Amino acid sequence: MGRFPKCIPVCMVWLALLSMPLEQAQAVKPMGNKVADRVTLGDWAIDRTEVTMGQFDRYVRATGTVTRAEKEGGGFEYGAGWERRPGWSWRFPDGRSDGVPVNTDLPAVHLDFAEAQAYCHWAGGRLPTGAEWQKAGFTELRDAPPAPWVKGRTYPWSTGDSPQGANTSDADPWPRAAPAGATRQGVNGLYDMGANVWEWTTDARGGERRTVGGSWWYGAFNMKADVQAFKPADLYAVYIGFRCAYDLQKSNTFTPAENKSRP
Repeated sequence: MGRFPKCIPVCMVWLALLSMPLEQAQAVKPMGNKVADRVTLGDWAIDRTEVTMGQFDRYVRATGTVTRAEKEGGGFEYGAGWERRPGWSWRFPDGRSDGVPVNTDLPAVHLDFAEAQAYCHWAGGRLPTGAEWQKAGFTELRDAPPAPWVKGRTYPWSTGDSPQGANTSDADPWPRAAPAGATRQGVNGLYDMGANVWEWTTDARGGERRTVGGSWWYGAFNMKADVQAFKPADLYAVYIGFRCAYDLQKSNTFTPAENKSRP
């Protein structure tokens, strides 16, 4: 964890934008009202993006939830060990409470495992298992995926054949977290299954839960599918977010004989 957060001069940000391949540059835009999209993968579905601040705000307004980061003095960031940052929460991920509007398409962070799971239950879903997340993030499952994706192929990166276009600690347009839909779209049409922020899964090891995908804090190596990054389930930090999975009900079909027996 002992890496310093990336800090990219403005000139490098513009250089990264100008040097992007056309298809990647075209993808660098917020999704706005489309962030609630889900991708259906057989008998279940998964959020197309990480849960955003805007989505979490609707949950808070509906339930009156106050998160632990808000109640306990601020979320955590890794410096000389885990350090509490006063005022940092899902509302102000980096403590920017000076009146400047925060982009509500940014991922909701500073939420522990239970808080993430509670949101997913409210939204009609649940947190994914590590296996579900890995399959969705690396194996193309769509019946007719657009080029260059190939159905049934498992890719080395969630962004395809390379990690290019993900929000890592390498030079890119995003000094910290990127808004939903701003990075390169990946396998199964999903965003940020690699990098941007870690995501909670239900895989457990004692009091810890597995987080997946890496984050903007790290290089691309933590995007790999086999990374085993367990964190305390009660940790809420600036680079841990989540997305939800949803079990889809199969439609009931009846034969004519079955239909006759029903009132």
